[in-house]
Amino acid sequence: MEAVRTNEAGLRRDEWLERMKLFGLGSPAILLILVILVIPVGWLFYVSFIGADGTFSLENYERMLKRKSYARIFQTTFEVSFLTTGLCILIGYPLAYFIAGLPNRIANLCLITVLLPFWTSLLVRTYAWLVLLQKRGLVNEWAISLGLWDEPIKMVHNMTGTLIGMVHIMLPFLILPVYGAMKAIDRDLMKAAANLGASPRRAFWTVFFPLTLPGLFAGSLMVFILCLGFFVTPAVLGGGKVIMVSMKIVSNIELFVNWGAASALGVVLLVSTMVILWIASRFLNLEKMTGGGH
Repeated sequence: MEAVRTNEAGLRRDEWLERMKLFGLGSPAILLILVILVIPVGWLFYVSFIGADGTFSLENYERMLKRKSYARIFQTTFEVSFLTTGLCILIGYPLAYFIAGLPNRIANLCLITVLLPFWTSLLVRTYAWLVLLQKRGLVNEWAISLGLWDEPIKMVHNMTGTLIGMVHIMLPFLILPVYGAMKAIDRDLMKAAANLGASPRRAFWTVFFPLTLPGLFAGSLMVFILCLGFFVTPAVLGGGKVIMVSMKIVSNIELFVNWGAASALGVVLLVSTMVILWIASRFLNLEKMTGGGH
């Protein structure tokens, strides 16, 4: 009996030592996360509850509830995010399907073209669209010369230009996970469906498409979350007419030097993002979508 107790104590001691070693190995990463994530976010929450007089106050949050302009800003933010995600799905899914059906060498070349925008500055790409879409830009000039329309169409400093730029920037974030999900599908499943009498269309919708949903949901969620906090593209192509939460945060700091109001907006946006992720986790297997499950 005494030997059993001694053995149990030794096992507990070994377990404790192993945990301490793992903690020691992980402590640099934990410290890094604490410095670059936990402390800044904690400071953000703290400042959001500081009023103009420097005391604890809820005035920054009350302002958002009382002023309708804040509701419109959040509405615009979610509208742009939803529309961008939807357009990325409409464009990105067929494109990923096309690339997945190509031979590997050609498919790799196509993927390079998908990744090519990442090698160019975001600001450069945004201003390139500004040059292309303005009234005297290449798109209007070519369209008029081809007879598609007679007068220049305003395609920048509005929602149209903002969506075009956002979709161009966000499209790779949807194509890559969808393409990965498609390449992981065994093509023999489609042949089996055809042997069982399914038409190509029915085989696609009943076999192929459901198997790509994890990649599609992962890409869509990634695009939507990134759009919520986007700044450069709506600021340039929106021309001050498409105001998102990130732009209001910047104006609160640069124009009004109101860190409390800016922090409150950041907190609300952060909480909204966390709620969206929580809701997604309730209905979707995020671990499987992100590649963590088996």
